[in-house]
Amino acid sequence: MSTFRPSPELIIRAQAIRTMGPAEVNLPAGGDAESSHPGIGNGAGPVAIAVSDGMIIGLGPASEIDATATSATEIIDLDGTIVPAFTDAHAHPIMSLSTARGADLSSTRSLKDVADALVAEAERVDSEGGDWVLGWGLDPNHFTDGAITNEVLRSALGDDRKAYVTMFDAHSAIASPAALRSARISGARSWDSGSTIVVDAEGAPTGHLLEFEAMAEVQAVLPVQSLDERVAALRGLLEAMAAQGIGEVHVMDMNDPEIPELLTAAEANAPLPVKLRISPWCTPAMSDQECDELVTKQSLHGRRWRVGGVKFFIDGTVEGGTAWLETPDTKGESTESVWGRIEDYAARVRKFNAAGVPTATHAIGERGIREVAETLAGLPATGAQHRIEHIESVPKDVIELIGRAGIAASMQPTHCTHYTKADGSDDWSIRLGQTRAARAWCIRDVIDSGAVLALGSDYPVAPFPVLPIMADAQLRRPVEEPSVVPVLPEQAITAVEALAGYTTGPQAAIGESGGFLAVGQPASVVVLDVDPLTVDAETLGAGQVLLTVSDGVVTHRRE
Repeated sequence: MSTFRPSPELIIRAQAIRTMGPAEVNLPAGGDAESSHPGIGNGAGPVAIAVSDGMIIGLGPASEIDATATSATEIIDLDGTIVPAFTDAHAHPIMSLSTARGADLSSTRSLKDVADALVAEAERVDSEGGDWVLGWGLDPNHFTDGAITNEVLRSALGDDRKAYVTMFDAHSAIASPAALRSARISGARSWDSGSTIVVDAEGAPTGHLLEFEAMAEVQAVLPVQSLDERVAALRGLLEAMAAQGIGEVHVMDMNDPEIPELLTAAEANAPLPVKLRISPWCTPAMSDQECDELVTKQSLHGRRWRVGGVKFFIDGTVEGGTAWLETPDTKGESTESVWGRIEDYAARVRKFNAAGVPTATHAIGERGIREVAETLAGLPATGAQHRIEHIESVPKDVIELIGRAGIAASMQPTHCTHYTKADGSDDWSIRLGQTRAARAWCIRDVIDSGAVLALGSDYPVAPFPVLPIMADAQLRRPVEEPSVVPVLPEQAITAVEALAGYTTGPQAAIGESGGFLAVGQPASVVVLDVDPLTVDAETLGAGQVLLTVSDGVVTHRRE
């Protein structure tokens, strides 16, 4: 029994504690949950955690923990399992304030569904005296029979209604004819990064805006949100994340210079419900001075947010034809890097590595992933932990290099289970072809290589609730759709590995130790109504978060 401080402020009682030992970031496949992983409580009686000053000061049998309570101690008694608070290792909660606006189209199943949702959104906007119709989460699989154009906007809203809809991957969008006119877009335009305003055979814009610079042309004329509106939206989103057991998010964007002002305002009156570790972007257009400023920015922080690391892009997306593949996709696209010359990317990475700044690189296509892995593997050791984001399709030898080199892998299981199909009929698989599609999100191979695995949602690309994502990683299909055929089921991971991917894995992926429960560790815990290491994946996916505590502060309590 550990020594306690005299008066715990909070005691949390439950049926079991899954501590997630610090050395067990990745655990062998097929291991028994009870024997291969430390935990407390197997039906012998309630267990508890004692908290003081935001730290765990004791954990063990509830009878012993309770003896340390005073009249000032709050005791929360729940019928559930205590696990470390979850960390979403890759999400865009700040960027989502501008991209995830208007109609949520992520659950639509056809272009008719999209049109109906846009009409309903237009009616809502009209009732509030607005002008623009906005939407987000549009699935490119709706366009597998033809090119992505603004025809769905025209048919639903007409040519004179300003409308802008972000595709699910946030790397492209469609804009109505009126929106294009408002942005003074009348023809083709391209950027060195591969960003493009797409036009038809006659040179007229189709409404498809490919990658960030093209999207920014219309974003510049969208309705502006006030600071108060953005603060309210951010706090509301973080509260919703806390309700899913999320205690921390690795935020993969900080390209807006007003973000520090937003975060300062957001925590002016109360702590943020979720801690944020933010990695600002490094782009090919940046000067040496701007890169130096990114190093300086590593000291920026607030009460519950901090800048940590730098985010790169080596390519775009398969669906947009902007990934970096060894050979062209089935449409003759996805053949180039965002950086043009890989040496330009490598020089920037070396600069940050020398300064001890960790990097995260978005890499989708097999050529891009290989080039990034080889670049990172060749870096001298400086203590900076580098990672690769997404790793959608790549040969096994590159995955093995990632493992040997100590590179962390940051992956999102629902990218596979939500947007690809076992029969290869989805847009991603069609573009890549059978051989490359057979290497889809090989999370099992990543773990077997010895690489550190961190899991996340990539919100708003996919939903952020953690338990369904962990279930999908085990099933290789949407947990809520049992009739769906799993995609490459041999790449499934175990329950222990899925939990590690949301606890110890994200911390190891940034070169830190954490995500486990022990005396002297931060009191960041979640209480679930299911034991994630013993229930089947379907039960896990339907599980509920009863309580979320972040650094000793209750951020969510289920009524």
